[in-house]
Amino acid sequence: MTITFDPSVRDFLAGRIWLRSHTPFPTETIDAHIVSEFIKTIQGIQSTKAFANQTQYFCNRCENDTQARFTTFDCAKCEGPCTYCRHCLKMGRVSTCTELIVWNAEPPTYPTDHIIAWQGTLTTRQQQASDELTRSNTKRIPHLIHAVCGSGKTEILFEPIHKLLLAGNRVCIAAPRVDVILELEPRLRAAFPQTAIEALYGGSKSTTESSPQLILATTHQLYRFRHAFDAIFVDEADAFPYTAEETLRRAVQKAAKPGAPVHFVTATPSDKLLADIKRTGQVSTIDRRYHGHPLPVPRSETLWNYTKQIQKGKLPKKLANWTADRLKRQEPFLIFFHHIGLMEQAEPLFQQLDARIHAVHASHPDRKQHVQALRDKEVPGLLTTTILERGITIPNVQVAVVGAEQLIFNKGALIQIGGRVGRSAQRPSGDFVLFHHGITYAMDEAKNEIIQLNKGSVRT
Repeated sequence: MTITFDPSVRDFLAGRIWLRSHTPFPTETIDAHIVSEFIKTIQGIQSTKAFANQTQYFCNRCENDTQARFTTFDCAKCEGPCTYCRHCLKMGRVSTCTELIVWNAEPPTYPTDHIIAWQGTLTTRQQQASDELTRSNTKRIPHLIHAVCGSGKTEILFEPIHKLLLAGNRVCIAAPRVDVILELEPRLRAAFPQTAIEALYGGSKSTTESSPQLILATTHQLYRFRHAFDAIFVDEADAFPYTAEETLRRAVQKAAKPGAPVHFVTATPSDKLLADIKRTGQVSTIDRRYHGHPLPVPRSETLWNYTKQIQKGKLPKKLANWTADRLKRQEPFLIFFHHIGLMEQAEPLFQQLDARIHAVHASHPDRKQHVQALRDKEVPGLLTTTILERGITIPNVQVAVVGAEQLIFNKGALIQIGGRVGRSAQRPSGDFVLFHHGITYAMDEAKNEIIQLNKGSVRT
């Protein structure tokens, strides 16, 4: 029997590791490609006998090997005990009797005709960092762009990415937070209008119409890739949950082709990341914003017993006055909270000042719409958790933190939050206020580091 090769199957599966039962192609098409050995099948969960004859499980999709994240059940499909991985369950259940599929033939050839439509000009330091990153790509070594918030990190990537695309390479920009991907997508589409681009995050739909050469993805989505990319750029590499999840860091490495470089971009790298890159690659440091104006230095305001006041249905006077002032001046604002419950209790109190004010958090069903409404100037401001501490640019935005003494607002988080302010060359300054129930070391450290960055004397 002659097997008809379907290039759309190849284009979709190339570099992916996918549940056989979840492919967007007819079952008979996938079966035919398996028979012809264009597609290879892999058992979902592997098991081995370890110490004391204990069974150890391993997920071939997300590479989870934490035994507490596996569950064994009586499976109606295989009619026996079956084990599945809870770690990547939201992407479709991977169990012992399910099959993963990978492309097992020649990969697609990607175009080499790409243009950059961005008309901006890099500063001298930006251009230097961009050139250094290109050289790291040539040497296939990791690179860290350590640049302050608002320094134009995304624009620094344009030229190195363009050169990779011109060579027919496949490129991924990954980030731990979906909001970062949503911020990057329109900018990358505008910068590379002739390039096939796909954005992958929870709720997005994969396309089978073309083979995307440039992929933007949350790091969770990289569980579904294997040996796919010639270069990966991890934006906001210090953000939760990437820093807390070993499997996410493994997923990034798994998604890169053998020997392909993995680069990192962040304003607040951990000491470990800095040390690792200095040992194996190169670091480019930018301690000034692209427009040359200083970073906003936080100011502190006491907000005693703010939790009790909000719980009693009263907005603390200083917080109410700050918000009213923003509304009067027609300045967009973000107000950060440490706890979803407290923020939701405060939401109707803020809505007494302006009914358009909304609260957002990671699992809020209307988060994307509310954030876009702020960008479109349809709402005056948002209450938010740390989910919007990075990856969002709103011209002239003013920022307040309620409960800045809470542990979640560590030095890095406060620096990132303050980095939302003054990003525009037309509005390079703004208010960054820390409402608190007591000064913390983190608050002092964040303020001191920002002051030192403005002096250009932070050591890296």
